[in-house]
Amino acid sequence: MAGFLGKLPRGVMTLVREAGRHVLRRPVMGIAMAAHTADGRWLLIRRADTGTWALPGGTVEWGETLRTSLARELEEEGGVVAPRFERVTGVYSEPDRDPRFHAVTVCVRCAIEPPVKPPVNPAEILEARLFAEADLPAELALGMRDMLDAAIAGGDCVFE
Repeated sequence: MAGFLGKLPRGVMTLVREAGRHVLRRPVMGIAMAAHTADGRWLLIRRADTGTWALPGGTVEWGETLRTSLARELEEEGGVVAPRFERVTGVYSEPDRDPRFHAVTVCVRCAIEPPVKPPVNPAEILEARLFAEADLPAELALGMRDMLDAAIAGGDCVFE
């Protein structure tokens, strides 16, 4: 591949580099779900990369709406089907929140039934579990504890 790129005219390489700079230096759009059952338990997933607990969620795929992404991610990561959207609880854009990339994450609160199947990709998600509020971990991966706390509190939408 490097040999091929080296044979491109200098102007084309300049355009490729400039396009790459713009495409790769844009924030990624993501969604995280503070999903709860009718009896007050909250769904968390245990990440395979760190072994830590987190809210289910991920990046919005090309051509996908936030609502579609919400349902897809909850089913893939948490084994949940038919979530019921309640409200947006926060929009988080702190560039250092996720060490992998700059993400703008919309956190939503939704009602769910307990999971009915395991996570789709065990290389990404080790398990999904429901926690009573008193048993929630003190810390969540990627600084998500504040997202969960805002969703539980039910106040104004956080905008950072």
